[in-house]
Amino acid sequence: MRWNQTLLETLKEIPAEAEVVSHQLMVRAGLIRKVAAGLYNYLPLGWRTLRKIENIVREEMDAAGAVEVQLPILSPAELWQETGRWEKYGAELFRVRDRHERDFALGPTHEEVITDLVRKIVRSYRQLPVNLYQIHTKFRDEIRPRFGVMRAREFIMKDAYSFDRDEAGAEASYAKMSQTYHRIFKRCGLRFKAVEADPGAIGGSFSSEFMVLAATGEEVIASCTQCKYAANVEKAQGRLADPPKAEKPVPRQLVDTQGKHTVEEVAAFLKVPTTRLAKTLLYDADGELVAVVIRGDREVNEIKLKNHLDVNALTLATPEQIQGATGAPVGFAGPFNMKGVEKILMDDSLEGAVNLVSGGNRADTHATGVNPDRDFKPTQVLDLSLAQAGDHCPQCGAPLEIERGIEVGHVFKLGTKYSQAMRATFLDEAGQEQFCVMGCYGIGVSRIAAAAIEQNHDEHGIIWPLPIAPYQAVLLPVAPKDPQAGAMAETVYQELRAAGVEVLLDDRDERAGIKFKDADLIGIPLRLTFGKHAAENLIEVKRRDTGAVELVPRPDIVVRIQTLCREMLDVASG
Repeated sequence: MRWNQTLLETLKEIPAEAEVVSHQLMVRAGLIRKVAAGLYNYLPLGWRTLRKIENIVREEMDAAGAVEVQLPILSPAELWQETGRWEKYGAELFRVRDRHERDFALGPTHEEVITDLVRKIVRSYRQLPVNLYQIHTKFRDEIRPRFGVMRAREFIMKDAYSFDRDEAGAEASYAKMSQTYHRIFKRCGLRFKAVEADPGAIGGSFSSEFMVLAATGEEVIASCTQCKYAANVEKAQGRLADPPKAEKPVPRQLVDTQGKHTVEEVAAFLKVPTTRLAKTLLYDADGELVAVVIRGDREVNEIKLKNHLDVNALTLATPEQIQGATGAPVGFAGPFNMKGVEKILMDDSLEGAVNLVSGGNRADTHATGVNPDRDFKPTQVLDLSLAQAGDHCPQCGAPLEIERGIEVGHVFKLGTKYSQAMRATFLDEAGQEQFCVMGCYGIGVSRIAAAAIEQNHDEHGIIWPLPIAPYQAVLLPVAPKDPQAGAMAETVYQELRAAGVEVLLDDRDERAGIKFKDADLIGIPLRLTFGKHAAENLIEVKRRDTGAVELVPRPDIVVRIQTLCREMLDVASG
């Protein structure tokens, strides 16, 4: 492709709304342009990368025995109501109404639609197992679209759904998809980790996320320093590194702590460690007030709390609700003598703890000598905290470390959650009706492109892994006064194309410096410069990833570029 024949505009300035590197570089390198919040046009360079990712995904899914289908973006509310997700999915579900006043959803995912399809076709165990997938546009009404295409309202996703006769078959399908995902992300040239995760709105008994490791990632991962345990912090279950010590309980007393609100301020004022404090947080859970008591140095994991309560909506209580339940303003709530609070859930970080400090249920007052079971009765003690660095691994006991990542894939064991709700059944060998056992497997195609940039860039621009780069080589004729250099670039361009190398020829009438800067910005893996060495029949070849430069004789250039491409593909695939 010639630069002047494609729609490619680079920008010097960083877009004001771009918060993360991938968003900045995708706009500056001419991959995307914004239409509205969370909605983007993909320009030719960006679309070529997406198509390459799609091709890798499609090849590996087909090799794993999955079969491609295409499902409608628009689905009737009745299907979602069968599973209860019309109400439970929440505000992220785009709901639309047609001219006949019938409700529909723009699909953020397709469990209902695919289950409806299978229940209409599958009758016998002989038709199972089956794994159906699509690569399609999805919609989610994000409350705050951000990070470019990583948290957009419209995005491209591969979603697959397996249907099996029994749990053993479903387990095999899940394992096969997990192995397939490892191959896909390796082929894309990504450094990634599979971690345990919360199933979220999809549901099911177990799920794993595939995280591209990047310091700028919005997801937080707790990983063991010794064994293979890794989990999203929403799911991680680290054990305390410093459990409470046994002490003799002392009487509860109220202490004036005027002007001291935060855990750190109260701990410093009372000359106690933050681990001695018991924070009491009140939540509105579907209209019911629930109290959570947690150690002062820990944070409540609201995903774990919502899952335990099995509610649709969970928000922190309002100042008015807190005042009504405790008689105190925000910051002084304690777990004792509360009104209208039926459930007091205590995090296991406080299990065995005595002589705690809590809010005193009075303005500018805290209580010392607070003891569980004596001063308040926890309804239940369970893990409700976010894992932290230094916690002990739940599998081997070694310390956990915290990493950041970007979710690019998610696999779920759904069991019979959807097949039971929608009566997707089959007749087994004995003629008995059984529910299909399902799995669900998603990959964010557009997210992979952004994640690859977050993981592979420098101060000059993108450094594409060769398998998903829009082009493999960019050709820069930079000696306008030397007709030999321009003619050489043209003939090499034609020869590389004939040899199957994907080439972009920068045929613009621009200064060499501009061409070099743009080549680095768009991140094409190999740069061929036709300049001062052309008179010696030499071409300068530079690798974008390592910066290595070599002069290649003109007769050897095609073979050398093919060799470099093979080497870079081998490195990318591990």
